[in-house]
Parts: sequence; structure tokens; C-alpha cells
Amino acid sequence: MLAKYWKKIGMVILIVACVFNIMNKLVHKLSLNSEMLSSAQYIYDQQQNETNNNENNTN
Repeated sequence: MLAKYWKKIGMVILIVACVFNIMNKLVHKLSLNSEMLSSAQYIYDQQQNETNNNENNTN
């Protein structure tokens, strides 16, 4: 019986896993404001590091 329905069983498992993954991402989603702040902080830190590296290389 399992050999006859293996594709359907696989599809059901795949759909359940996808729905679980989507729901998990929605529950643990960061707010847009905090995501933008963390991105801006990361870019600022990267620019500071590049500036410091450029200043150290010219000295």
C-alpha cells in the first residue's frame, strides 16, 4: 500500500513542512523598524571600518 501512495504521502509531508516553515517565519518575524535599524547600523559599521583601514594604510 505504501508503494502505491508514496508520491501523495511525500507531497503531503512536503506541504506540511512548507506551511510549518512559513508559520514559523511569520511568528518570529522582526518588525520593519528594528530590521531597518540593524541594517543601517551594519552599513555604518562597515563604512567606519573601511575609513579606518584607509587611514591606517595611508600612514
